[in-house]
Amino acid sequence: MAELNLAPNFIQNIIEEDLKEGKYSSGIHTRFPPEPNGYLHVGHAKSICLNFGLAERNRGLCNLRFDDTNPTKEDTEYVDSIQEDIKWLGFSWGDRKFYASDYFGKLYEFAEKLICKGLAYVDDLSAEEIRAYRGTLTEPGKESPYRNRGVEENLDLFRRMKAGEFPDGAKVLRAKIDMASPNIVMRDTVIYRIARAEHHRTGNEWCIYPMYDFAHPLSDAIEGITHSVCTLEFEDHRPFYDWLLDALDFDVNTRPRQIEFARLNLTNTVTSKRKLRQLVEEGYVRGWDDPRMPTICGLRRRGYTPASIRKFCEEIGVAKGNSLVDVAMLEHCVRDDLNENADRVMAVLRPLKVVLTNYPEDRTEYLLADNNPMHGGSRFVPFSREIFIEQEDFMEDAPKKFFRLKPGGEVRLKHAYIIKCEEVVKDEKGNVVELRCSCDMDSKSGGPTSGRKIKGTIHWVDAKTALKAEVRLYDYLLETDADGNVPADFLDGLNKGSLEVLEDAWIEPSVKLTAAGTHYQFLRTGYFVVDPDTTPDHLVFNRVVGLRDSWAKAAQKG
Repeated sequence: MAELNLAPNFIQNIIEEDLKEGKYSSGIHTRFPPEPNGYLHVGHAKSICLNFGLAERNRGLCNLRFDDTNPTKEDTEYVDSIQEDIKWLGFSWGDRKFYASDYFGKLYEFAEKLICKGLAYVDDLSAEEIRAYRGTLTEPGKESPYRNRGVEENLDLFRRMKAGEFPDGAKVLRAKIDMASPNIVMRDTVIYRIARAEHHRTGNEWCIYPMYDFAHPLSDAIEGITHSVCTLEFEDHRPFYDWLLDALDFDVNTRPRQIEFARLNLTNTVTSKRKLRQLVEEGYVRGWDDPRMPTICGLRRRGYTPASIRKFCEEIGVAKGNSLVDVAMLEHCVRDDLNENADRVMAVLRPLKVVLTNYPEDRTEYLLADNNPMHGGSRFVPFSREIFIEQEDFMEDAPKKFFRLKPGGEVRLKHAYIIKCEEVVKDEKGNVVELRCSCDMDSKSGGPTSGRKIKGTIHWVDAKTALKAEVRLYDYLLETDADGNVPADFLDGLNKGSLEVLEDAWIEPSVKLTAAGTHYQFLRTGYFVVDPDTTPDHLVFNRVVGLRDSWAKAAQKG
């Protein structure tokens, strides 16, 4: 299980206060309760790290519980992906994997108990009528004409709902609380509805299903959860959470308590499952794991590492109020991790051919290059008469402070020689297609002229042995305004330049047969990862993040 350096936060302070007061003597127990109706995103990563981190810090346990109370939107595909994502992040739930559907029988019994206590009733109002009767933030609600049905009638109707006697939407079960409550959630919350839909685990056993507000606190109580950590949108639901546990006589010293924290909001990002599903289903992206998506599987394919995401979640902390986090902070954490762990290689993304006119045509030598200055290691890089350099490393009409290659100018080739541009070859349209250069054969490391001072150093690959590769350059999927906000209609903010595919890139042969998921720093270009589309005959790389760390620079200035 991953180790988290979870900083002190207000939830941890609450836990410590509860323990001081003698509550939860059996130990701290948290849970991560995803609904299996989509893929997890980076906001869920924050919740995963928080819930598992709180359990770890307090030597407690954390359950994985699927909130599978809405069979019309759920699928085993999502169940499997959620488990894979949590494991990839480095967390384990051990043998504590549960489903709300495990408790359907118990939840039904709890509903009958509420009816018997006069705290729930069957309502025949339609969904539209219930909304109209509920009132507004400034006006109280109106009681349903079915609110005062007797216990026996309500029990009979509820059992007939369970038996499938009524069509979908004909009746619901509501908690009987207070239609004049200033909190709209407390105005006779709907707790069961009729839905004839095949469930991914229980099949057609049930035709009535509990609502989330009913299933969630009771599932927590059944599992012995001590602290039920939710995002802020559930703050208004906490009074019902407590009301329900009170109504069903759960001990206040051992039952769970709900605590809310601010969800993760990132610039250039949407973390709404509905909107992410829209991007997938309407073809704006290639799938849930498209590297432009903020889903955990998308981040994984993009090349983000589990350690960097955990570090990001530690750095942003846990707050009570919503705020917008700059996505550059996440990129900084990824860059910091890869800087330490990714091997360096040379790759040319937009190639320009260079012929070294005085280098022997039949000669190939192998030059020593370091793999990673952080942890050492080295490799041999082939070098011969023809090489590729980046097109942007040559300029025919170069300004004074351009220290790369230009007519009559010299540069040092990384790990190799100093070369001088002697001739520029163009095609019939005037485009530069080849450079002819002379090579200072004594300027290699250890040679007589290796100490010559040259201002520019560029990377290169050997044309004879380099491997052709497809390189996918990803940018933000969404563009934002100056304050980092996405447009009201997020589709209006889609970045048309979020993906650029380079099909004629070249990379040194040391990466041959590298497995998908392997990271490299392409010298002077950025961090890249081998994409799962790679085959032995077709290399595919995704750009993870560039070399420039705007967040670190901003943090230093701050």
